[in-house]
Amino acid sequence: MIHPSAIIHPDATIGENVSIGAFSIIDANVTIGDHCSIDPHVWISEGTTMGSHNQIGFASHIGGNPQDTSFDTSIKSSVVIGNNNAIREHVTIHRSTSEGGQTTVGDNNMLMINSHLAHDVHLGNHNNLANSVLVAGHIHIGSHCFLGGGAGFHQFIKIGDYAICQGNSAITKDIPPYCMAHGQNKLAGLNVIGLRRAGFDGNARKEIKALYNLLFKSGLTMTEALAQADQQEWSDAASLLLQAAHHPSRKGIMMA
Repeated sequence: MIHPSAIIHPDATIGENVSIGAFSIIDANVTIGDHCSIDPHVWISEGTTMGSHNQIGFASHIGGNPQDTSFDTSIKSSVVIGNNNAIREHVTIHRSTSEGGQTTVGDNNMLMINSHLAHDVHLGNHNNLANSVLVAGHIHIGSHCFLGGGAGFHQFIKIGDYAICQGNSAITKDIPPYCMAHGQNKLAGLNVIGLRRAGFDGNARKEIKALYNLLFKSGLTMTEALAQADQQEWSDAASLLLQAAHHPSRKGIMMA
């Protein structure tokens, strides 16, 4: 299962039933879980840990140094990847800029060709990043998101659960949970089809829509809308949207 031309450091830990393709490099202190598939010409750098049943595509580089001109390469940091991820060709995922820090990828994600996760990104579960999606440093992405091909995301923002973003967008503010974004920081409403497919019942969708309209479509300032929203009781699903509005990143939340 391991090609004879692959270079594997003796301090790497390789699980059971792992395949490693020709000319791939596995550095020291790398852990690869069971049933992973590593394509040819992949480089997995020191400190990377991944769980089981991951696919790493041709010529990808996982755990490389961050693209930060002030970064001290003596810092010990890592990339931590969960289970059942499809990381396709030419994907790059960089390690944290902080001592002991981590760039993290959860479970059941697909990172399509040429996508990039910069240092200190935290990616949740069940996300799809289409070809050439560029995610800058310190971005938090929730779960069940779809980011369209060629979209770029500015550092330090948040992307909420069940969000969807159109391809070739340029995003510099938070995308709220359940919302659709396009162009340059433009909201296009709720991801209604995504919510229905995810199993949110009619009552949950109705409540999320009511809160969305209050926060983003009522004509109130965000401060006024939040004050009014806080006087009502919301389900856990709707509360996720409310909390995102209460606690935006330093870049602020996207408005309709």
